[in-house]
Amino acid sequence: MFASRNAIKVAARAFSTSVPSQSKVAVLGAAGGIGQPLSLLLKANPRVTELGLYDIVNTPGVAADVGHVNTLSKVEGYTAKDQDGLKKALQGAELVVIPAGVPRKPGMTRDDLFNTNAGIVRDLAKACAEYCPKAKLLIISNPVNSTVPIATEVFKKAGVYDEKKIFGVTSLDLVRASRFIGDKIGKIVDVPVIGGHAGITIIPLFSQVEGLSLTGEERDALTYRVQFGGDEVVKAKDGLGSATLSMAYAGARFADSLLRAASGENVLEWAFIRTDMFKNEGLEFFSTYVKLDKEGVKEILPLPESISDYEKDLIQKAIPELKKSETKGTSFVASSQ
Repeated sequence: MFASRNAIKVAARAFSTSVPSQSKVAVLGAAGGIGQPLSLLLKANPRVTELGLYDIVNTPGVAADVGHVNTLSKVEGYTAKDQDGLKKALQGAELVVIPAGVPRKPGMTRDDLFNTNAGIVRDLAKACAEYCPKAKLLIISNPVNSTVPIATEVFKKAGVYDEKKIFGVTSLDLVRASRFIGDKIGKIVDVPVIGGHAGITIIPLFSQVEGLSLTGEERDALTYRVQFGGDEVVKAKDGLGSATLSMAYAGARFADSLLRAASGENVLEWAFIRTDMFKNEGLEFFSTYVKLDKEGVKEILPLPESISDYEKDLIQKAIPELKKSETKGTSFVASSQ
């Protein structure tokens, strides 16, 4: 379950400028608060050769706007009113990024979004299973701890499930941890974050940052800020949205990692995936360290062997919450068929 600290190195984040292969990326929810900046960042990525943008409304305008960015990728936008719009957005996609759904408002948890977003993710996953079953799914829609199990169950029922290809995007937690530590040490470093993507299930491993020394008070405060950093944004936006720009950045970063892996690069990442790591505890999904290749997850790597007792305790506290969210997702699919 555990690996040495030296093994925990995440690949460089800059977009590659080498000649791309044919890489179509679909964005479902492309006209929303996350979808628009995400589509812009993907258009700027030279590895993306085609963008298929889909949302209920306004997607042609987003496509026209980002289509003026001076990269050679083709952009098409489709809405629910277009005949076979979702099908056209998805066909031929290598990656499908799903930020669709309603945003959090002040006082809401990610889990409060379940009743609305669960149905959205279920229906979009059904379309992906039908029109691009071999694509890699990058699920941003919250609550990720439940929506990834939902997509998994949909793909299983469709007979096209491949555990190597469905990801919950937890990259924003890594981005936040890196940024918050950067304020303390004056430089940006990678900080592993494991567990899930909600509250106490988010577990930053500050023990793995070489040379970092924190008091217990500093550790507790930084851990809490990473776990509940989204609340800062929701409060600051005063009811007008949640973390959209930073989430778009994190989603585009993770998409680039998969595109680089598909082109043959050796890429290491962190993501919420199906794993046997905590099988004995009855848990199937956990955000952990993975090696990527052209098929998706090539290898699930063990957790760092030198994590602290404090972090081990956080894992034990997270497991019941993760199990609850997992069960909620799988039960939703079972009851809605």
